Amino acid sequence: MSNTNFLEKLLDGVVVEWKPLGKVLMRTKGTKITAGQMKELHKDGAPLKVFAGGRTVAFVDFDDIPAKDVNREPSIIVKSRGVIEFEYYNKPFSHKNEMWSYHSKSDGVHIKYVYHFLKLNEPYFQGLGSKMQMPQIATPDTDKFEIPIPCPDNPKKSLEIQAEIVRILDAFTALTAELTAELTAELTARKKQYNYYRDQLLSFVEGDVEWKTLGELATLRRGRVMSKGYLAENAGIYPVYSSQTASNGVIGKIDTFDFDGEFISWTTDGANAGTVFYRTGKFSITNVCGLIKINDEARLNYKFLFYWLSIEAQKHVYSGMGNPKLMSHQVEKIPVPIPNPDDPGKSLNEQKRIVTILDKLEALTFSISEGLPREIELRQKQYEYYRDLLLSFPKPEESPLKPVEP
Repeated sequence: MSNTNFLEKLLDGVVVEWKPLGKVLMRTKGTKITAGQMKELHKDGAPLKVFAGGRTVAFVDFDDIPAKDVNREPSIIVKSRGVIEFEYYNKPFSHKNEMWSYHSKSDGVHIKYVYHFLKLNEPYFQGLGSKMQMPQIATPDTDKFEIPIPCPDNPKKSLEIQAEIVRILDAFTALTAELTAELTAELTARKKQYNYYRDQLLSFVEGDVEWKTLGELATLRRGRVMSKGYLAENAGIYPVYSSQTASNGVIGKIDTFDFDGEFISWTTDGANAGTVFYRTGKFSITNVCGLIKINDEARLNYKFLFYWLSIEAQKHVYSGMGNPKLMSHQVEKIPVPIPNPDDPGKSLNEQKRIVTILDKLEALTFSISEGLPREIELRQKQYEYYRDLLLSFPKPEESPLKPVEP
């Protein structure tokens, strides 16, 4: 079914009138409050939510904010600076005075209907804001933006049409939220199960293993400094790993490589210090990474060492001076268990047995971790598809303010 036919069936021949947002909704100012005051006044469980830019919020008591600045109507909050977006909220709230919000001032306009239409047109407002050094929009940008009002001469009929659009779109939103909650709970349970069995498999009875320091078993190296310019000028096919955990630590690809084979890398500095990765193939690492090369692979399995360090390395991170570090001299001292130390063949077989079990558990655990974003993305695309069908109102060409094409 085409966009037009779907919408025509819903409208059933009624007229659609485009009206400026400022004419159909009431704009509300915010309250004078600083980020410092929000942090100071915040109380977990307090009843009043105060919005600032981005994801910043505080929960405060009603007495903390002037009564005139408390909004009690279901509203659309305009995030007007930085990340420009709209948020719907239907409980008592306030917001910083650099922002503004809208609520319905008539029975003929469904606030949630307007919210969905504004969400559809967020790219339009983000485009307006991008013209400024600090992305931002002003009240005229939203006040003058035109909203389609079906059947304006019959408020009851108009509200019924708007409510049906809201019902359908809210249903898709709820399904996405439900799916996210279910998959997140499943992922949490699987991670707990994985951690439990990992810890059990890597817990050794005294006397069954010989403890060696990592410095006795492996050679440690550091990466080298590589600027963004260097990465751009030497672009190629070989990955460069750095301190980030996203994308498996890849920050770029170049046309040469420093290492080729099987290794373990770890992050030396910053918030991710102590994070370890199992590496194979041709690659390079930056100066905020270290590299571990096992001296005798007939006695120690790389994957076994990787799983052990994924537990143990974090215990040796030094967090002094506000900059977490795990440098080579600390890594060298990390104790490593060697099972059946008097029989190298038996020792290696036991390490491989543990690795095989953990590999399977990891695959089961992280298959849902990879699938979660994909499932949510599919649901979001489904919502956007029907949102576009339901909100693609025809508009006269002469209208000066046109929403972005869905």
